[in-house]
Amino acid sequence: MSDESLLCHSELHLRPNPSRTVIRPFDVDYPQAFRNDAHPRMQQIVERVLSLDSARLLKEKEVIIASLAERHRDIEKILLRRSDDIRERVPEAQGMSREAALVVGAYFSEEYSYEAAALFNPSMVLRADQKGAPPGGVRFLLSLRGIGEGHISSVTFRTGTWSPTDGFAIDEASNQAISPRIDSSAADAANEMTRIICEGSEDVSESVLFPVTASQRRGIEDLRLVRFTEEDGRTEFLGTYTAFDGADARSEVLRATGFRTFEMHVLKGSAAAAKGMALFPRKIDGRFMMLGRQDNESIWLLASDGLYCWDGGGRIVSPRFPWEFVQMGNCGSPIEIDEGWLVLTHGVGMARNYCMGACLLDKADPSKLLARTKEPILRPSPNERDGYVPNVVYSCGSIVHERTLLLPYGVADNFAAFASASVDDLLKTME
Repeated sequence: MSDESLLCHSELHLRPNPSRTVIRPFDVDYPQAFRNDAHPRMQQIVERVLSLDSARLLKEKEVIIASLAERHRDIEKILLRRSDDIRERVPEAQGMSREAALVVGAYFSEEYSYEAAALFNPSMVLRADQKGAPPGGVRFLLSLRGIGEGHISSVTFRTGTWSPTDGFAIDEASNQAISPRIDSSAADAANEMTRIICEGSEDVSESVLFPVTASQRRGIEDLRLVRFTEEDGRTEFLGTYTAFDGADARSEVLRATGFRTFEMHVLKGSAAAAKGMALFPRKIDGRFMMLGRQDNESIWLLASDGLYCWDGGGRIVSPRFPWEFVQMGNCGSPIEIDEGWLVLTHGVGMARNYCMGACLLDKADPSKLLARTKEPILRPSPNERDGYVPNVVYSCGSIVHERTLLLPYGVADNFAAFASASVDDLLKTME
């Protein structure tokens, strides 16, 4: 069975929207040869602002507030918080008026269009509250990777529904976007945990995970969300993502609380220094389980007594067919079905084409590979192959609802698309 007959493709696409912006700090300094520690550039700019008379300050304040207020809720609060940061670094900023503080805050802030270049690599989880789901369908939550200026990746969220009759639908996103701030009262340097708050976020689509720590300063990539069930039945949303500091990429874990407050945990252990880790949705034999790609070629299985330390592991699925000869990896967390653990995979073949397949792992012992697809279930389409990175289809997580696979996927590192398939038909393609 070919991918064209297996998958039912939706006409729905999510494309990047450059009008969605966050306010982030803007820092400036002189080139090294011109720096003067006694009179830094930041101080120079503050002095210029404070030299303005009250009428001009008021005019400048009104201009910037009018420019930003339409798409940034509580903009004055945001700018005042930024001016507080400047006060700590520039003594001359102490005691300035409210108007001056707003203008100073604006000079050291900038709008950043976090999905101007791309919006792709989605992961999907069931929402905790299914009230209002369409008949026979589900409500879901999506995470997506956005790319903006400087090739910096952030994470954004959407909500939507799927039904057997109407297919996929995405709720309209808010025109607001809230950038995260570090909750300094919850800092845990010993355990390398950072709590961040998207303060004022009124809808999940308003929360944006923009890089805030040193390990992720050049990007938060490919969040693989999973609805994790504890042994006592409690559920929470966890996710693995790649933190990139400009030189090294490593895996970290996200805990989401209401999608306004998040904990970001640096992973420890030898296995953490790799990309593309995906957590199983529950413990197996009392241990956390994870898929990874420690050798950049095969899918590995790892086990740990704790969520934040990962060592060892072993290969369980390696390249076998031409479309995966270069490398394999997971396309999100394993999905538990009656027959075992369904894992969506990616394979890299000729001309660096990324295709998607699937495999089935034993439910009691996921180190045992039961079956796998010989051919891809999804290839780059001739009509959907061009973008930021051509010839790529990729997903960070799917769900199964009543034997139907709901598959969101990225196209050409550019935009997101959606498809569904019968789990029974998918299993029949495996050998």
